[in-house]
Amino acid sequence: MILTVTLNTALDITYRVRSLRPHTSHRVSEVIERAGGKGVNVARVLAALGHEVTATGFAGGATGRAIRDRLADTPGVTDALVPVTGASRRTIAVVDELTGDTTQLNEPGPQITPTEWGNFLDRYEELLPSASAVALSGSLPPGVPVGAYAGLVRAARTRGVPVLLDTSGEPLRRGVAARPDIIKPNADELAELTGSHDPLRATQDARRRGATTVVASLGPEGLLAATPEGRWRATPPSRVHGNPTGAGDSAVAGLLSGLVEKLPWPERLTHAVALSAATVRAPAAGEFDRTAYEKLLARVPVTAA
Repeated sequence: MILTVTLNTALDITYRVRSLRPHTSHRVSEVIERAGGKGVNVARVLAALGHEVTATGFAGGATGRAIRDRLADTPGVTDALVPVTGASRRTIAVVDELTGDTTQLNEPGPQITPTEWGNFLDRYEELLPSASAVALSGSLPPGVPVGAYAGLVRAARTRGVPVLLDTSGEPLRRGVAARPDIIKPNADELAELTGSHDPLRATQDARRRGATTVVASLGPEGLLAATPEGRWRATPPSRVHGNPTGAGDSAVAGLLSGLVEKLPWPERLTHAVALSAATVRAPAAGEFDRTAYEKLLARVPVTAA
C-alpha cells in the first residue's frame, strides 16, 4: 500500500469559459468537481496505474463531505481522512478555451486545532506499518506546525518506509533537514530553498542539505534528477498545452510508482514526465489522458545531466 498525505485537501472545481477577460461576466460552458489537494491527486493517479493507495489528511464541513463522497467513487483509493470542525477549502481553476491558459484561485484551508493535529498523528502512526512508500504533499492549513513535515519524514524513516516530500517554503526547508528519500520542488521552490537559480547546482545543494534524491520540476523543460546513482534530465517530446493543474502531482505518482516497482531512475523519470504531460492534456484537474500517456512513454528522452 502507498500512503499519501494531504493535510490541506480541497474540492477542485474547474470552470471552462470561451475567453477569460477581467472586469466582465462570463458564461461557463462546463463545470467539473474532483476531490483534490496534491496528495489526493497523487492517490488518484497511482490507483489508475493499478496501485493500492490509502489517502489520509484532513477533511471537514460540507466541502470535506463532498471530497469524501468523490473519494468513495475512486476505485483503488481507501479513505483514511481525519475529520475536523472547519470546512475544507476549494480551489477554482478557470480554463480559457481560446488560449488554453488556466487561472487558479486557492483558498487557505481550515484552522486545525491541537487536538485535531494529534488525531492525525495517531492515524499516521497506525497507517505507516502497512505502507510501502509515503507521499507528503502540499501546503499546511492554518494551525498545523511549520515543522510538521519534518516530523512526518522522521516517523517514516524510523520505520524504514521511503518518503517523498513535495511542498515549499519553510515546511520544505525544515523537511529537507529530516532527510527525506526524495523531494520534488519546482524551479522557484528549489531556488528559494538553495538561493541558486542554476538547477544543476541547486539540486546538488539540496542534496547536501539532507535530501537523498532531488527531482526538480522545470515546467516545459521536464524533470532534472540528482540521485546517488547519477544525474538525468527527462523532457517532454513537444510542448504541451492544456490545464497544468495536478501535473506535478502526476509526476510524483510516476516517481512513487517507479520506486515501489524498483525501476531504474531513467525509467522512473520517463513515466513521471509522460504522466505529467498527459495530465496537462486532460480536461479536469488531477486526471490524466491514458492514451496520451501510453504514446508519450516511448517518446520521452532521458539524458545524463
